[in-house]
Amino acid sequence: MPIDKPLCFNAIGVSAFPRPLPDSYMPAFLVGEGYAKVLALTQNIPLYRISHQENHILAGLWSAGGPTAPSFLAVHLSGGTTEIVRATKKNTTTPDIKRLSIDILGGTKDIHAGQLVDRIGVLLGLNFPAGAHLEALALQAYEPALHVPVTVREASVSFAGPETHIRKLVAQGIAPATIAAGVELCIAKAVTAMIKQAIASTGLTDVLLVGGVTANQFLRNYLFKQLEDIGLAKLYFPKPSYSPDNATGAAYFAVTSQ
Repeated sequence: MPIDKPLCFNAIGVSAFPRPLPDSYMPAFLVGEGYAKVLALTQNIPLYRISHQENHILAGLWSAGGPTAPSFLAVHLSGGTTEIVRATKKNTTTPDIKRLSIDILGGTKDIHAGQLVDRIGVLLGLNFPAGAHLEALALQAYEPALHVPVTVREASVSFAGPETHIRKLVAQGIAPATIAAGVELCIAKAVTAMIKQAIASTGLTDVLLVGGVTANQFLRNYLFKQLEDIGLAKLYFPKPSYSPDNATGAAYFAVTSQ
């Protein structure tokens, strides 16, 4: 099929490393960065490198329309990350004007929120990745809620204990839908506690939530009731399609760096 016009790019943004730190490195990013370099060279256009974490946060900022404050809290929940950070927009006139300074305030001490969802989901016979399947299953059993103990201290959480507890409940024959709802409630309670503790330590009340786990509607509704409805925090959620891994943040960074 003939192409009427050649592809035209003004700039390319790429996630090239996990975190915005000098020693942050992961081989998984080399393929994407290499492809981005080839495109930039063949098109003779700038290439902007940012971290995977900044990409998530910038995608959230773009989709959610905020926070607009120079410093805010960001919660990143996925299969590979469970952190709450203070994100600060760098005060610079360089091309890196949209880069973020990120300070970790808390996170997981063992497994990630997304790992808990996937491990229990697979145990229940759901397809991997299990997030959307577990959410659909949980819709059948929100009442009465299944209580799963979880501990949060200094904005850090342990999900290994809840996983062990849930596995015992599965072995006892508790209904899969009840288990699924219990997993969601466990994560929602933990994230609420993490946010409350981070607010107490920083005074920041604008909170952006990114990562695939935050696309869960039960989690969103729970956080609104526990935090925003009582005036404790202002929550910002991207559209669910921009919560999981995507390149929107890198593209947004490249466009705004021009």
